[in-house]
Amino acid sequence: MSGITKSAEELALMEAAKRVLPGGGLGNFPADIVVRSGKGGHVQDVSGNDYIDFLLGSGPMFIGHCHPKVDAAVIEQVGKGSTFFADNEHGIRLAEAIVDAVPCAEKVRFLSSGTEADFYAMRLARAYRGKPKIVKFEGGYHGMSDWALMSLAPKRLANFPAAVPDSPGIPESVRSEVLVAPFNDIDAAVKLIEAHQDEIGGVIMEPLQRLIPPKPGFLAAVREVTARLGIPLIFDEVVTGFRFSLGGAQQFYGVTPDICTMGKIIGGGYALSAIGGKAEIMALFDKAAVGEERFLTQVGTLSGNPVAAAAGLATIEVLREPGTYDAVFATGRSLMDGLTTLIAEAGIPAQCLGEPVLFDVVYADGDLRDYRALLRQDAAMQKHVNTTLRSRGILKGDSKYYVSTAHTAEDVAQTLDAFRAAMRSLPASRKVA
Repeated sequence: MSGITKSAEELALMEAAKRVLPGGGLGNFPADIVVRSGKGGHVQDVSGNDYIDFLLGSGPMFIGHCHPKVDAAVIEQVGKGSTFFADNEHGIRLAEAIVDAVPCAEKVRFLSSGTEADFYAMRLARAYRGKPKIVKFEGGYHGMSDWALMSLAPKRLANFPAAVPDSPGIPESVRSEVLVAPFNDIDAAVKLIEAHQDEIGGVIMEPLQRLIPPKPGFLAAVREVTARLGIPLIFDEVVTGFRFSLGGAQQFYGVTPDICTMGKIIGGGYALSAIGGKAEIMALFDKAAVGEERFLTQVGTLSGNPVAAAAGLATIEVLREPGTYDAVFATGRSLMDGLTTLIAEAGIPAQCLGEPVLFDVVYADGDLRDYRALLRQDAAMQKHVNTTLRSRGILKGDSKYYVSTAHTAEDVAQTLDAFRAAMRSLPASRKVA
């Protein structure tokens, strides 16, 4: 049975949040938990309940909470200063580490969030090519800018390449500057890019779109057509960067873009993101190199913050240790295999979708190749399972398991026990005869 109870202190904090925060929360995770601390692959709420943490702060804590090497690096830097708005050693060293690891990154520019990185990457591509439009893929997430919030999760489907705004407050004119293609459809993507080549500034995509892996040849086909036409290709690796490998998804899948964005892991739990790309393109951030007319202004008060950079450097040092990626992929694969077995035993239409370090159970059968296919998912079943998991001490987002290097075989076993309980509590009408 569930051991999750709420203390008077946590309930009081939740009431205070309702008074001072829209929706009673910080706008990220549902406002029904107040987390106090984290260690390794677990977090604890204010009531003292312990959770196996597959949320990982929405991904940054890839080596776990309060890793001793990260904590030591941060504490040392905090004693020397928090931020300077000037070059600092850790920022320079982190840029070196990124250039050394990431195939497309010849130069790096730091920012503070994934939204900023994606926003500036799109602006950089448009400025470099001198063309106004961006191609994105339906269902792809690229932060919270007006351009990114086109056809992320459209409530009504439109014919491609028409864009659908996902939020009020976006000027109608932005719709005409974004062209939308279906993910994993080589023919449609190539034809769209060829047809609009004279007005496209850049193409942006997640190499793994939310949970959907690229079909064989898809990334390579988009790379070929953009390279042939001289259109910058942007890989949004805010999620996948340093998670799939030291070189990110571009190394993992063997396709190198012109520009990539990174975040989450490179800040080690602190606010930091980056754009990496070919030197010729990144030169637009250097007025001395390109002149006044082509210079792309970018300033951020906390860009390259030394505390965040120190945390990121320490994180990358841990990830460089031999066997680290083999171990975390093995943990994720064990969890995926166990869930797949339980799904089959329960006789429900569901499948694990993603890669071992980033995946979820999707409650639908068949080929889940794009955003529209994912709309077949049984949302009620997903909610039931996620609620049951939380009641049994498993913390995860609505649609992701983030697996960390700190998760253990015991964590996997406890998670599978909780999932088994969720399967047993499903109404008979949800199961396949």
